[in-house]
Amino acid sequence: MTATFDNRTSATWDQYRGRLEEYFDRTALDAWAQLTSDAPVSKIRATVRAGRDEMRNVLLSWMPADLTGARILDAGCGTGALAVEAARRGANVVAIDVSASLVNIARERAPTDLAGSIDWRAGDMMSRDLGDFDHVVAMDSLIHYRTDDIVDVLGALSARTRGSVIFTVTPRTPALMLMLTMGKVFPRADRAPAIAPAKLDALAMRLSALPGCSVGRSRRVQGGFYTSQAMELLRC
Repeated sequence: MTATFDNRTSATWDQYRGRLEEYFDRTALDAWAQLTSDAPVSKIRATVRAGRDEMRNVLLSWMPADLTGARILDAGCGTGALAVEAARRGANVVAIDVSASLVNIARERAPTDLAGSIDWRAGDMMSRDLGDFDHVVAMDSLIHYRTDDIVDVLGALSARTRGSVIFTVTPRTPALMLMLTMGKVFPRADRAPAIAPAKLDALAMRLSALPGCSVGRSRRVQGGFYTSQAMELLRC
C-alpha cells in the first residue's frame, strides 16, 4: 500500500478534477450558491442543505473546540462555511476548491471578525505547495472518486498532517444505488459528475493498512436526498 500520490492516481484525479471544475464554474454555480445560502430552495434541495449542515457540524465536532494557532486544510471548501467556523475557533485555515467561482463567493461571504484567518485559494487540494497541517477536512470532496484513488489521496494527505484527516464518502447502500440509478438526486440540467459510492468496510481496512495511520470515528448522516459517511484517519 502506497501513501504517495502516484502517477496512476494523479491521472484519474486530474480527469475528474477537470469535470468538477467545469460543473461548478459553468453548469451549476447559481444552484450551488443558492443551496449554500439562506435562500428558499425546493424540498429536494432542502434535504440536501439540511444534511450538509448536519455533516459540517459533525466534522467540526471531531476537531478541538479551541483551534487557536492550528493550521487547517479545508480541502474542497466550496462556499466556505466550514472554513469560517474553524477560523472562528482560532484556526489558520487554507481553504481551497477546484472552482474559482465558488471560492470567490466564499471570500465575499466570509466575515472579517474571525479569531483566526482564512487563506482562500482556487486550485488542487493535493498540491504539495500548500504545506503541512494539524488537521485536514474534506467534506463531500472525495465522493466522485474510486476507492483506489481515495486511499492514495488520503495516504498522501495524512503524510502531511500531524493530527487527523476528517473526510466524507458516499456509502454504498441499496437505497442510494437505486436513487442514483434513477437519477433523482438533482434535475438533469445541473447534476454533478457521477458519485462513486464506497464499500465502507473495505475502505476502512485499506486505510488502516496505510503506514502510520489508524481509522478513528465513523458516522452516517442521512435524510431525504442526502447520504454521506463521515470517517476519521488518525496519525499513529
